[in-house]
This record gives sequence, C-alpha cells and structure tokens, in this order.
Amino acid sequence: MGVLKDLKPEIVFRYFEELCSIPHGSGYMEPIADYCVAFAKAHNLEHYRDSLSNVIIIKEASKGYENSPAVIIQGHLDMVCEKAADRNIDFMKDGLELAVDGDSLYAVGTTLGGDNGIAIAMGLAILDADNLEHPRIEAIFTVDEETGLYGAEAIDVSMLKGKKLINLDSEEEGIITVSCAGGVTAECTLPVNREKVEGTKLKIVLSGLIGGHSGSEIDKERGNSNLLMGRLLYRLNKEMDLHIIDITGGQADNAIPRETVLNLIVEDKDLSKVEGLVKEYQGILNNEYKTSDPNMTIKVEDLGKTNAEVLNKESVKKVVLMLLNMPNGIQAMSADIKGLVETSLNLGILKVLEDGIHIISSVRSSVESARNAVCDKLVALLEFLGGKVEFAGAYPGWEFKKDSELRETVIRVYEKQYGKKPAIEAIHAGLECGFFSEKIKDVDCVSIGPDMTGVHTVEERLSISSVERTWKLLLEILKESK
Repeated sequence: MGVLKDLKPEIVFRYFEELCSIPHGSGYMEPIADYCVAFAKAHNLEHYRDSLSNVIIIKEASKGYENSPAVIIQGHLDMVCEKAADRNIDFMKDGLELAVDGDSLYAVGTTLGGDNGIAIAMGLAILDADNLEHPRIEAIFTVDEETGLYGAEAIDVSMLKGKKLINLDSEEEGIITVSCAGGVTAECTLPVNREKVEGTKLKIVLSGLIGGHSGSEIDKERGNSNLLMGRLLYRLNKEMDLHIIDITGGQADNAIPRETVLNLIVEDKDLSKVEGLVKEYQGILNNEYKTSDPNMTIKVEDLGKTNAEVLNKESVKKVVLMLLNMPNGIQAMSADIKGLVETSLNLGILKVLEDGIHIISSVRSSVESARNAVCDKLVALLEFLGGKVEFAGAYPGWEFKKDSELRETVIRVYEKQYGKKPAIEAIHAGLECGFFSEKIKDVDCVSIGPDMTGVHTVEERLSISSVERTWKLLLEILKESK
C-alpha cells in the first residue's frame, strides 16, 4: 500500500506517489517520459514525444464542451536533486522516500520535487478521470525546466489548438502569477596552475545553511556557502601560504548553495592558526546570519600528512579575488512593482575540473538590458583574471497581458471558492510561460499552484490541504471554460 493512500484527492496523490518512485532529476528524463507515454497508450489518448522526451497528451472535450476552446495544462517533469550529507541515495536509480507529517508531505533527506511533480500528477489525474466537465485538454509535460527551461524552448506545439494555458508551477496558494522574469545560465571558467607540496591535509566544511530557490527566495538574504567560503579563503591567505587542492559547493545553478567543501594543505606551523581563524570566522558568520541561517557551521578535519598537487600562489590569488568580487544576490529592485526583485544573480555551483575553477550562476531579470549588464560584469571580471564566461539556456520573460479572459475566469472562480479575491502578482523566478507566449500566438496564460516551502532544499514541504483546494480550483476553472 502506498504511503499517500489516505490523502485527498486520492487520484492526484496516487499519481504523485507513482511519479516519485521514478528517478526524474534534470537531465535524466527518459524513465518518467516512458511512464507518461505508457499512461497515454493505456488510456487511448493522442500523444506526442520528441527527442528530448517532452511529452504532450491530448484528451478530447467532455459532453457539452465539444465547441468550447481548448485549454492547455502545463508542468515540467524534472526536479532539483538535493540531498542531506548523510542521505544515501542514487538519484539516477532510486525513487524518493515519502513521508507525511500532519499537513506536510516531504521526502526523507532529499528534495521532494513538488515543483512540478504535483502539476504532472494533477494533469494525469484530469486525463484519467471520466467524470469531469472540461473542454479539450492539451497537457504539456516539459523536460529540464530546472536547468534552463530547455524543454519549453525546444518543444514543437504546432499540433495544439489551445490559446489558454494554465501553468501549474506556482508555489503559493492564493496567488495568480501573471508575469515573470527572463534569465540565462552563466558558466565562468578560470584556468589555474598547480604545483606539488607536502604538508598536513585539512578538510574544511562550511554547511548548515538554509539555501532555497534562487528565484523565489533570493530576497531572503540567505547566506551563499560558496561566497562565504571565499571570504574564509581571503582571511587564510592573508595569514599564511594557502595551498588549495580543490573546492566544491552547490548542486544547482538555481539553488542557493548550502554547503561548500575545501581541501587544502598547510604547514605544521600553521595548523593552530587555521583553527583559530576558522573559529573566529565562525563567530562572525553566526552573528551576521543569526536570523537567516542560524545553524551555519564550519568544521575542520585533519586528514594527516600528504603530498599532493595544489593551486600555485598566483592561482590562489586569482580564485580569492574572483570569489570576493563576483556579483551575487539582488542587483536591483523593480521601480514599478513594489517588493519585486528586478535583477539578481545566484552563484550556484563551484567546482574544480581539469581546465580550472568553474562557477555556474543563474542570472535573472525582468529587464533584458539589466540582465545583460550583470552578464557584462561577469565577463569583465573573468577576462581581467584570464578566464572566460559562456552563456547558455537563455529564456524570455513573460509579459503581463492587460486584457486576459483566462485571468478573469480564474479570479471569478477563486472568489466563489474562497470568498475573497486572489493576489495578482509578477515573480522574479522564471516560468515556461515566456517560451509558450512566444510559440503560441495570442496565448493567454496564468500560473497557479498549491503551497510549498523550502523548494529546492531538503526542507521542501508540500501542503496536503492546499493541494486539495488547488485541485478543486483547477477543476472549476475547466468547468467554467465553456
């Protein structure tokens, strides 16, 4: 029996549990696409699958809705795969271990992928149910949204008839999203030179940060473990010859990094100095981040004597300079919409490869020229240091539509169900609506979804009761789309 068997709506959570049993991290979409295609075949539904594993499934209108305009339901198949340090899981092979705590659904020691697994579950539930009132349903399930909206960028939607699109990727009940920022992924590469040294190997782990989604939670001023480790490197390099073996932090460009690991070699005379500097720095960070990241820790582990290749003095100097001067976090707030982040950058991944130090960041903005200005900062800094920047996965923003019949329908249905008006908002996070606005002429989009917290972190939680209310809202919207 499933862990979620007693949750309502039963059909939605049944499909969600099945989806969670299938590995579906970004970049590994074949198994979950296979599942969706098998579902379509089992239900004799028209379907399409492209070379990327995007899937489209079409269900004709119910009785009485044959002449109603088609409605597109859209969500993405992939999830951000983050795990706790002590969690043993292979995201390429293993499903998630689900658990329920009161009104919260979560995955033990990992991200849940509620964004956007619950959207796919709702879509499949609608395609499965034979007792619903609805126009023609065109369900779009895209791949690799979390790494750059690549599925939405590439998908062919020429077979679709719908001009109304309901995206189910929002994470707060009671908010109808009507616009979003565009963005791009920036990969900075800084070549380094190495030399061989002997000494004591130390492993320094900066961890315990909360992290979060770099779009929806960039305004929380949470610590970035990669940049905070850069500050420690600067302090250490001032006091001694710093011999860096490698440095690694973050698991996704669009997730605020929670942990960074530094391996280095120090001379015996500097061991106590390192411990003292780390202890002092720990106190500084605990004071600075006592509200946003109260559980941050820095631990030093002595791994004994070793002989290894390390970054030479000039390379260390460049790495420290880069980490101290990389733009990160909020770059500008919107002058037009109160409280909306206009432009930001998240230094999400830091790693050492054969050709040097790599930093992968997510750059977002609702103003294209402002986004380009941040990218120019990265290019100028890396070129000064002798490195380079490559950009990929650029995606467009989604502009507000002044006259939206779909938005008015959603507002009307929401007021009827909840007895109050919903909030109408633009967001800083990227949504696939931008690409569909380009691909489908005159398309009318909204984005809704149930309450989620801690998205893209191991603290991710999905509200069970909110899923049920959002499901009822979605069904009523379809019923009213006659």
